[in-house]
Amino acid sequence: MSRFSLRARLLLLTAALLLAGLSLISALVSEHVERYQRDRLDGQLRSFTEIIARVSATRPPKVTGTDANPELLDPALDLIGTPYLVYLDAKGAVMSGIHSTRLNAATLPANETLRTVPTDGTAVDLPAADDSGRWRAVAEPATGWGGTVIAAAPLTEADATIAQLRTSSLISGAALLVLLTAVGWFALGRGLNPLRRIEHTAAAIAGGDLTRRVPGIAPPGTEIGHLATSLNTMLGQLEQAFSDRAAAEARMRTFLSDVSHELRTPLFGIKGSTELYRMGALPERADVDETMHRIDREATRLTALTEDLLLLAQLDEAPEGQLDPTPMDLRTLAGDARHDLRALDPTRPIELTGPGGHGSAGPAPVHADEARLRQVVTNLVGNAAAHTPPGTPVRIGVGTANGHAVLEVADEGPGMTAEQAEHVFDRFYRTDRSRTRSDGANAGLGLAIARSLAQAHGGDVELATELGEGACFRLTLPLAP
Repeated sequence: MSRFSLRARLLLLTAALLLAGLSLISALVSEHVERYQRDRLDGQLRSFTEIIARVSATRPPKVTGTDANPELLDPALDLIGTPYLVYLDAKGAVMSGIHSTRLNAATLPANETLRTVPTDGTAVDLPAADDSGRWRAVAEPATGWGGTVIAAAPLTEADATIAQLRTSSLISGAALLVLLTAVGWFALGRGLNPLRRIEHTAAAIAGGDLTRRVPGIAPPGTEIGHLATSLNTMLGQLEQAFSDRAAAEARMRTFLSDVSHELRTPLFGIKGSTELYRMGALPERADVDETMHRIDREATRLTALTEDLLLLAQLDEAPEGQLDPTPMDLRTLAGDARHDLRALDPTRPIELTGPGGHGSAGPAPVHADEARLRQVVTNLVGNAAAHTPPGTPVRIGVGTANGHAVLEVADEGPGMTAEQAEHVFDRFYRTDRSRTRSDGANAGLGLAIARSLAQAHGGDVELATELGEGACFRLTLPLAP
């Protein structure tokens, strides 16, 4: 069965059930009709024998075979439905009998079988003497002379009726089965059309078209409608998963390219310096000192980059394991950040306010790792100093807002576009990738590290900016209990 299509299997199952139903109905109808005819004949025979047993008061009439007038006898026997009437004496011997002239004497029941008929009025089947058919017989004891009256009728006509009924049922059932099978084939084909459309959609998706969806092939409340809705939901999730995987692979390729670039630059500087020394191109002590200073500077960059990458990897794998939280207040970090920024650029106006620039700085108690948060704030302050012109005002806001501790670093610099703001927290992302970075400039990991550390504390770093309107980086953390 598994090698047949769903349509063929459903049709075969339906046809089998239909055939079983028709066969059962035909058998029940035939059995009912046969029982009805037998009960009707038994009633006629029983009534007739009771009447004859009472009218034969002293002895049976002496008539045998067709001695009586056949023109009157045959219609009379046919009228009462008893073509054969037999009288038995007290010993069971046949005394006389009457039968229709239309019956051959050889087809009557044998005398030996007549003696087996019970005299309590129970109808029994008797075979014909020549085995040409069956007879139905009923016996009643005669009143007054001790004999027995037996009335019998052939079952040939009843058997023929039942056989004809069964033949008609077989022919009509076969025709109905063929007709309904043909109708069912087309109906199943039409009913399975939605599944074919689902199959075509699945084939298109397997071919690479992840945007395909199952169309509205059935009402939502039906089984096919539920299936189509579930498949569309699953396909949407698959498409999103493939899209996310492609984006992750693209980010990984970009990450590896950026790492290679960032590592290559200082390594080439170190290698070039050592090649100069090996070739004897540094004859003076001052030249050697300058070269060693350059090697130390590049090694420092490599060390910082490696440590940043290691920290990001550790934060990705087990962020809570990199923290040593203790009770603290963000106001301490805000005050230190103001001093650091003034040390970097004494000409820059710096204002210490509450969140959003409203009021004065307020308490912001948190349970966090102070060293890691200093790293976050240092990155935010360094970002403001590096990407705004000298003398650009900066505001540092600290306090509580919306049930969170908040520390803001807002500048009035050139700001960023929406596209730049979307990627500013990506690793190795720089708004100006072509700029010449000064010694010790970061590799585009500062803001990525800042956000990862904030998220490890259960908070986040957000950016609000517009081109020409400055930028505001906001660190939010859960308040200490």
